[in-house]
Amino acid sequence: MTIQAVIFDIGRVLIGWNPEGFYDRLMPRSERERMFAETGIEDVNLSIDRGAPFRETIFALAERHPEWADMIVKWHDNWIDMAQPVIPHSVRLLRALKARGIPVFALTNFGAETFEIAKDPYPFFAEFDRAYVSAHLGVLKPEPRIYEIVEEDCGLPPGGLLFTDDKQENIAAAAARGWHVHQFDRPEGFAARLIAEGLLTEREAA
Repeated sequence: MTIQAVIFDIGRVLIGWNPEGFYDRLMPRSERERMFAETGIEDVNLSIDRGAPFRETIFALAERHPEWADMIVKWHDNWIDMAQPVIPHSVRLLRALKARGIPVFALTNFGAETFEIAKDPYPFFAEFDRAYVSAHLGVLKPEPRIYEIVEEDCGLPPGGLLFTDDKQENIAAAAARGWHVHQFDRPEGFAARLIAEGLLTEREAA
């Protein structure tokens, strides 16, 4: 079936997402690993991606772990420093597809407030034809329901969708529904896939 829309994950596809690197610049790696393990901050972030309030959730975690409180609060206060840099070639691919008239969607595990925060430094967030944000939907990748929501909302058949994401489990869940998929590693690889599918020329994908 002809691909009718291309769906991008955001973190580690269009922009960086590297909380480990951010904290490793502030403390020894071993200390960061201990903090992450003792506080469960990554699982707490998933609850934000599911729709929990950003500030209240992070500050409540800081109260529960006073030893790490100052560092935990940085997850809120310095969040944008973890969500960078932009991946320019990926953004060029998004824009080249749009210039071709191919609908471009986002499907992302992202908090509601953090998605708004990111719109200013990353104006291309406003360029998606549709943005499916986990916190708005109350469901996370790779849960099947989030893929169902995309299908129901866009009205396109699964075989008409091409989805790229850096996580194998997210790709596998989409493939199980009949979507075309590409596990993202580098933008050059996805560019080659778009060329192979006839969606872009080599020049457009450069």
